[in-house]
Amino acid sequence: MATVSSNIVRLPEGPRTAPGEAILVSAVIPCLNEERTLALCIAKAQATFRAMGVVAEVVIADNGSTDRSTDIARAMGARVVVEPRKGYGAALQRGIQEARGDIIIMGDADDSYDWSAIEPFVRKVQEGYDLVMGNRFLGGIMPGAMPHLHRYLGNPVLSWIARRSFGVPIGDFHCGMRAFTRSAFKRMLLQTPGMEFATEMVANAAHQGLSIGEIPIVLHPDKRGRPPHLRSFRDGWRHLRFILTYAPDYTFLAPGILMMAAGLILQAVLVSGPAVVGGFYLGIHFLALGCLLALAGFNLFNLGVFAKTLLAQRYDGFRSRTARWVQQRFSLDAGLIVGAVLMLAGICVDGGILYHWLMNPGTPMNDTVHLAFVGTSAVALGINIVVSSLLLNLIVSRNRPGE
Repeated sequence: MATVSSNIVRLPEGPRTAPGEAILVSAVIPCLNEERTLALCIAKAQATFRAMGVVAEVVIADNGSTDRSTDIARAMGARVVVEPRKGYGAALQRGIQEARGDIIIMGDADDSYDWSAIEPFVRKVQEGYDLVMGNRFLGGIMPGAMPHLHRYLGNPVLSWIARRSFGVPIGDFHCGMRAFTRSAFKRMLLQTPGMEFATEMVANAAHQGLSIGEIPIVLHPDKRGRPPHLRSFRDGWRHLRFILTYAPDYTFLAPGILMMAAGLILQAVLVSGPAVVGGFYLGIHFLALGCLLALAGFNLFNLGVFAKTLLAQRYDGFRSRTARWVQQRFSLDAGLIVGAVLMLAGICVDGGILYHWLMNPGTPMNDTVHLAFVGTSAVALGINIVVSSLLLNLIVSRNRPGE
């Protein structure tokens, strides 16, 4: 069926979709100088669609190819769209936006994913799933198909972090072959232009409450004969950075609560002076640590509340008790009162110490140092509560009728 000349696979022109014909499936393939393998991927997809008996199309999202990739794609009946912004995510976004099918399958152009094995993706979506992921660890990774660093460290670790962060039971967050409905893609609100697009898709699908499934898929060695576009450490960091940004429970709320609780306990134990706990002497240094933990913990917790509120406003399917409480129960007046009370209590403590100092000039004040730390910490916490309440009110008030 195929002939090879000058390392370029040439295949006969594929079928074209008649104008106005309803398309069920669009295969979207990002492309950047893929002339060695692109034709093979297109041919496999087209042959599978014919065998399935579905009306389908192949969309090549070109990201600035300088070889014959686009000519090959057009000659085979694929539709080529061009994305000038560089990046894996940018190319896929353009290709998916231009696709006409109700079901969209995305995958790479290097023949590492078998485009003749896409029927299970379509069937899984037709069962009712919004997003169907391939899982290379369940399906099998052929020798030489994935670097050991990615197979045994990068992918498993990042996938574990993402599963914990987003509550999605997906074993392979970074598999490049996946299928989804057009409506689901619109709800995902995807934005990232780089390799982190793969993580963003699953994270946003989870935030929107979409149904996510997975199927085993075999990963083959790519056939491009050149280094991949993926850069291990750069792209791994971009994935991790995205996870940390969009997982406020683990980035902000949980650490903040733990730090704030530890700080307040230390202050309560040491407010009246040093203490011996379990044979260990706890003095002013531990009180300073307690103040630091309480202030830093509150700020982390505060940022987590902001993040959850913003996510709930962005994703209409996002479910969060914290965001729901903010929307339904948060009161600016209550926040201002709590902050003002803390500030006033701290000022009274520090004011009392100041009065004692003025009334007893030249007298050492060592016995009031612990109390001064706690009083000053209360003032700082009160100020933080006041200003954060004002900011939180600014965020939520636009969504409340009458405000």
